[in-house]
Amino acid sequence: MLTLTINTTPVTVPEGSTVLDAARAAGVKIPTLCYLQGVQAIGACRVCLVEIEGARALAASCVQPAVDGMKIFTNTKRVREARRTVVELLLSEHDGNCQTCERNEDCELRALAHELGIMEIKYEGEKADNSVDNSTHALIRDNGKCIKCRRCVSVCNQIQGVGALFPQYRGFATVIGPAFAIDLDQVSCVQCGQCAAVCPVGAIIEKSRIDDVWAALEDPEKVVVVQTAPAIRAALGECFGNKPGTLVTAKMVAALKRIGFDKVFDTNFTADLTIIEEGTELLMRLKSALVEKKDVALPQYTSCSPGWINFAETFYPEILPNISTCKSPQQMFGSLAKSYLSEKLGKKPEDIFVVSVMPCTAKKFEAARPEMEDGGAGPDVDVVLTTRELGRMIKQGGIDFNALPDEEMDNPLGVSTGAADIFANTGGVMEAALRTAYEIVTGKPFPMENLHVAPLAGLKGIKEAEVKIEGTVKDWSFLEGVTVKVAVVHGLANAKKLIEMVKNGEAQYHFVEVMTCPGGCIGGGGQPRLTTDEKRNLRISAIYKEDEGRPLRKSHENPMVKQLYEEFLKEPLGKKSHHLLHTEYTPKERI
Repeated sequence: MLTLTINTTPVTVPEGSTVLDAARAAGVKIPTLCYLQGVQAIGACRVCLVEIEGARALAASCVQPAVDGMKIFTNTKRVREARRTVVELLLSEHDGNCQTCERNEDCELRALAHELGIMEIKYEGEKADNSVDNSTHALIRDNGKCIKCRRCVSVCNQIQGVGALFPQYRGFATVIGPAFAIDLDQVSCVQCGQCAAVCPVGAIIEKSRIDDVWAALEDPEKVVVVQTAPAIRAALGECFGNKPGTLVTAKMVAALKRIGFDKVFDTNFTADLTIIEEGTELLMRLKSALVEKKDVALPQYTSCSPGWINFAETFYPEILPNISTCKSPQQMFGSLAKSYLSEKLGKKPEDIFVVSVMPCTAKKFEAARPEMEDGGAGPDVDVVLTTRELGRMIKQGGIDFNALPDEEMDNPLGVSTGAADIFANTGGVMEAALRTAYEIVTGKPFPMENLHVAPLAGLKGIKEAEVKIEGTVKDWSFLEGVTVKVAVVHGLANAKKLIEMVKNGEAQYHFVEVMTCPGGCIGGGGQPRLTTDEKRNLRISAIYKEDEGRPLRKSHENPMVKQLYEEFLKEPLGKKSHHLLHTEYTPKERI
């Protein structure tokens, strides 16, 4: 342990800490722009400067190692003026357009300038290139607003292992973007939006579809239905001043009804459906391998996360046979809304307009995939909004969110179980699948305490668990005594590590859950900024709380899913299920 002094206050921190770590331990705020906890500390922005007794120059606290006996000052005149000058210089070349910028309410640069008392642009000079990249379905890049903090570069390379973004050229001409400053749609971007989630300004944002939704709501010929992903309910409240992890499910429903949606449904319904279809697919693969002795593609990988699918198609096309053929819950819902629901409502498929509210920008890309048009009327999902977009739309509607009463989802596609709730968390899809598959195979309740699989919870990058099958029912005797090995990964760089382990024979699994974003969907690229591990854990806890408070907590217990099979689909993996709920994936050229 090291003992040092921050502004005359003694603080003790572990060896290896930085000055920034020590200041935070002492309750002293040091401003940062380029810093990302646990990801990036490069001292590039120079906003976190501090004065160290005996040192000639000011030091960047995020990279300055703490030393025993060190005396640090964070608010001297020299420090304040240096920080102010740094921010003034950033503002001089930042083409911000604050009056109309989407980030004007949560821009870190603007907030910092206000804290430092900057009321005018002191240095008028040349502006950076303001070229706008509007090439993808999910994201918009504006280089004129970029402050070269390199946060996006770090998450794209270190957390996601994609490498679509990197600094180009040098000095004032530096541009953060794809190689040769080409557009994102020309490189291997998976459109996960983690770059937009960490950008401190408006240089990378999601492509907004709010106006398209308002237009549909005003069309008297359209029945506009909305589905909400499980992760939304633990994060949307942050847009209205609530603490991270505040559950706002019922108020969210009330807000959506007041916006004008004809029906408010739940993606959780098709999350439950996904468990039935995907679980049955896994059991069929195991039967082929163990009974028929066929060469089966194992492990089976989950297919819920579109960024992961894009990543696999681009970087690991050889494992596409291993990926479940199930569509994501979002796309299953879209197919059913324009087939099953349209029949129930007595409407034509083209009269149904489907809006999704997702924590993910890649869902925008997924909805536009040409193979996602099975419901009978063009794209199965017409528009995808992020959590942030819904927050803005509620404000545009003049709705006092926190004063709303609690209201319930509509039937039949609004009924779900706790197993669907936990799809939001890393490890949740796997846990939900195990709850159902174990009970189908053994006829007994899942044996884990409170139905949770503890080794699969938490923010560890790669997690493993084993479940031994004992006492099977008829038709599943071939699984008697089999130990099912499963794994969970989140963050695509971790997925890459696991795939390489499997390919090299270093690990063997039957089933693997992959989530694109750190923490799973609760840490998605479309969630309220800035998502730290502290916020991830609070949202994860809220989702588990939602699950534990449910009367039904296993997907196969959902009465409306049972009704769907009886009335419409007939059986899992049946002909109609294959048409509406399943798809295939295609290798992509890696650029």
